Amino acid sequence: MNNSKKSKSIRYISIVVVVVLINILATFFSSRFDLTQDKRYTLSETTEVILSHVEQPVIIDVFLEGTFPAEFRRLQAETRQMLEEFELMNSNIKFHFVNPLEGEDNEEEVLGHLMELGVKPMSITVNDKGTQTKQVVLPWALVSQGQKTVKVSLLKNMMGISTEEKVLLSVQNLEYVFADAIQSVSSEKQKKIAVLKGNGELSDIYIADFLISLRERYHIGPFTLDSVASRPQETLEELKQYDLVLLAKPTEQFSDKEVQVLDQYILGGGKGLFLLDQVQADFDSLRNTGRMLAYAKDQSLGELLFKYGLRINPVLVKDEIGVPIKLAIGKQGTQTQYGDFIWKFSPFVYPESNHSIVKNIEGVKFDFVSPMDTLKNGVDKTVLLQTSKYSMTVGTPNEISFDVLNEEVSPEIYEGKGSYIVGVLLEGDFKSVYQHRILPFEMERPLKEGKDNKLIVFSDGDLIKNQVDQNGVPLELGYDKWTNRLFGNKELLLNSVDYLLDDQGLLELRTKEVKLPMLDKVRVYQNYTKIQLLALFLPLVVVVFILVLFLLMKKGKFQKKTS
Repeated sequence: MNNSKKSKSIRYISIVVVVVLINILATFFSSRFDLTQDKRYTLSETTEVILSHVEQPVIIDVFLEGTFPAEFRRLQAETRQMLEEFELMNSNIKFHFVNPLEGEDNEEEVLGHLMELGVKPMSITVNDKGTQTKQVVLPWALVSQGQKTVKVSLLKNMMGISTEEKVLLSVQNLEYVFADAIQSVSSEKQKKIAVLKGNGELSDIYIADFLISLRERYHIGPFTLDSVASRPQETLEELKQYDLVLLAKPTEQFSDKEVQVLDQYILGGGKGLFLLDQVQADFDSLRNTGRMLAYAKDQSLGELLFKYGLRINPVLVKDEIGVPIKLAIGKQGTQTQYGDFIWKFSPFVYPESNHSIVKNIEGVKFDFVSPMDTLKNGVDKTVLLQTSKYSMTVGTPNEISFDVLNEEVSPEIYEGKGSYIVGVLLEGDFKSVYQHRILPFEMERPLKEGKDNKLIVFSDGDLIKNQVDQNGVPLELGYDKWTNRLFGNKELLLNSVDYLLDDQGLLELRTKEVKLPMLDKVRVYQNYTKIQLLALFLPLVVVVFILVLFLLMKKGKFQKKTS
């Protein structure tokens, strides 16, 4: 008996020692295993490179602390898991979940301060067994390093989809938005963007919000081509100092020398984001007079684009899937009454492509857009955006009026039409428009063929145009003050610039697929009592079963010893 007791004591002590040693070793070595089917917690190589370069502490404040409905608890949990992976990869990454409204008596003042930072609260309806309540949620995070701070939207707030679908899209986007924000605050700006001026482009106040957003990660400067007339070669060399040119709705023709400068810039590896109107039409003038004449215009860039494999047609697209506008419909007393009407010359385009530029972005608002044709040459074309199948073209010149609101049409009228291209990504080896022509100005080594490059063209200059409030303050790009709706224009254009200037492939993280099992709320509500009873008694049954099994095993051992 003494030997048996001694043997048991040694065994117990050995177990304790092994457990203690394992815990001590665990403090020095740790490992995590991603057992999810879609490997959503396995960081991409691009993210690992970004995190490895973080040498100073980066603080992430996540405003998802508190009690939320099931959908937001899922977003909360997925965000925490992702940031734990970031922190494990680099100890300089620190994150905290905070509730900025907790314990604050002046909640409205705090919300006002957050809105000034661009952190917009959202009100959600919580359904609990048929009872609905309102709750304020802040699905945002602030990523900071030193004096640099970048806000991160955690929820893809797209129109027309359920909260569960929004959460799914948001979880797919988590790695990208945090990796992008960390790169923005931890690395110095390197790429430079030239905003072209001098050919009647949009004035700064109408592209202000987009430029402010770009300024967070790129150097931006205005660049005029006026000096091309007197010193074209020097102007080209100066333009080559920029990594990308932004051409926003030019209204005046480009000279042959200016076209040559743009051509040689692109062939030399410079990127381009072109937003071009091929038809003169403006909604503001239409709103003032009720009628306007739409007519073709030429910026002298047609041959350049044609050589690159693209043609913008001088007609307008009229789409049944259009953006709503507000128009006065009468008066009630002294108050003017307004009604919502679908404006067919403002197509509302939802991306169908899975390309990283447009994947999971909100629908985009166009104004008087023209269709584009892609032409066969050595350049690859990726269609980014197309109008709906219920669209058709309207020739120019043509008078446009609000009479179009009273049109009655049938689906048959659109047979063989629709799905017009309005946004294209060009990638490949571009050939010069002057390949077999006399150059407008002499150059020592003019490029006839360019190296691998990228160019994005949208056939609507107003795509980048932000509205202005009554005090002359620019509003957020994509926000329509008349209908109080926010469209995806800003995200589209920011993604376009990031893709053109992204050397690490960071934007490709937006194509990551995540599969989250979603709860069927209808079935839960129908079986609410049954689920409650199951959740209450099933653990008890399991515990009792294990207890009985343990007693039976102990009894069996005792009987074996006595026998």
